[in-house]
Amino acid sequence: MPADPVRAEPVPADPIRILVADDQAIVRDGLVTLLSLVDGFAIVGEAADGLEAVRRVDELRPDVVLMDLRMPEISGAEATARVLAEHPQTAVLVLTTFADDESIVGALRAGHAAT
Repeated sequence: MPADPVRAEPVPADPIRILVADDQAIVRDGLVTLLSLVDGFAIVGEAADGLEAVRRVDELRPDVVLMDLRMPEISGAEATARVLAEHPQTAVLVLTTFADDESIVGALRAGHAAT
């Protein structure tokens, strides 16, 4: 953190603005609760499906989206591709409990297509 020249104390940086996107309310609630305890993080919103995630990014402009891969409406991979195409400054961290190649490759392609 940069020091304030008058007080010579660290000046807090702006918090990292996070959107949590997961179709399971219990998972969203858990992530929001945990991340809210971390200094420097600010939860700015939640989304329960892929389309809502894309809309919420347009509306809230988070720094980071925690994106579940398997969600209703559109998949997390498709939502990731749309978010990164429209908001390349937004980082997307994909979350999944699935380890199948199709899910992982789809997520990687969504992130790679935006670069």
